Amino acid sequence: MAKALFHKAQRVYVKPVGTYALVEKVIPHWVKGVEEPLRVTYDCGLGREFTAAELVSEEALRGSDRTSQEDVLLEQWRIQRQNNRWQGDGDASHHPYPGTYPVVLTEDNDWGGWRVPGAEYNRDPGRIEHQARMIVNAPDMVRVIKAVLQSAQKDRSAFPKELMPQLKKASHILRHVYDVTDQSAPAIAAE
Repeated sequence: MAKALFHKAQRVYVKPVGTYALVEKVIPHWVKGVEEPLRVTYDCGLGREFTAAELVSEEALRGSDRTSQEDVLLEQWRIQRQNNRWQGDGDASHHPYPGTYPVVLTEDNDWGGWRVPGAEYNRDPGRIEHQARMIVNAPDMVRVIKAVLQSAQKDRSAFPKELMPQLKKASHILRHVYDVTDQSAPAIAAE
């Protein structure tokens, strides 16, 4: 059973679109004989209905600092296994997961993300599986790198001098992730 988390005319941040909008309609989806709606979606006037997981209330964003706002907007990516239509279990016995290949889902819905052609997966399945795990863990690695760099900015003496080149490289990686023009990524100055 679902409960409405947002109300009509409430301003929300729509994560898939990356913009603020007003909830125009709260749409409960009813099933005959059930007292509560099975699910609730929201029409924000952006061309389709959104689930509560795709929306963030403005109050939740306003009440937090910039770092936690970015954490709300960073997604949790996941690996889903798809059946390989062209090869059966016997044809792909050398694969780590015979008969399937990984798909990295980067959207809250079960579509959108990273896929490889079957021929490429068949050529080197171990490499593709490794790439899928790397991609899925990228948002968490960004969070860790940001926390380490912010700690290094506050107290440089807490880090050995041997780590400074790695911290500088981490700073460059974050700048590349957030775009060269974005100044929100912490930076480590050269000594």
